[in-house]
Amino acid sequence: MLFVIHALDRPGALPVRLANYDAHKAYLTAIEGEGVKTLMSGPLVEDDGQTMKGSLFVVDVADRAAAESFHSSDPFFTAGVWQQATITAYVKRVG
Repeated sequence: MLFVIHALDRPGALPVRLANYDAHKAYLTAIEGEGVKTLMSGPLVEDDGQTMKGSLFVVDVADRAAAESFHSSDPFFTAGVWQQATITAYVKRVG
């Protein structure tokens, strides 16, 4: 089942985001073999196209519980980078 995770950074989180970036990337690689397929992921940015302000994921997992577990185990989550996040079931139509 597909889920979209839209997570916005808390104010001033950029240094924490950068400090945890390698752990975040390693987590995304490691989780692929454990029932999570990341179809798309990347930072949300300001209109300047560079300043990071959040994260977006489209993941294929068994159910909502798996999507929530994926999100809450991410080093960005555990380090407190994200202020808020929504996890929404998704049906792909085009693309």
